Amino acid sequence: MNPPPAASPPPAAPVLTEVRYALPDMLREIALERSSQALAMEKLDQVEIAKLFSKPRPRRALKSRK
Repeated sequence: MNPPPAASPPPAAPVLTEVRYALPDMLREIALERSSQALAMEKLDQVEIAKLFSKPRPRRALKSRK
């Protein structure tokens, strides 16, 4: 009788490394992104996209002026 095969060890988990960024560099990059046209267009596109997917509001009847 053969012994059951030994269970293979689970695959090694990926090693996570910490990444640190310099605050002045990040702030400079954020300032550049805020002033760029691409970010402004992205904001505009988000508003337009939201309009496409929003439910139309029912129109309110105007009250007659007496």
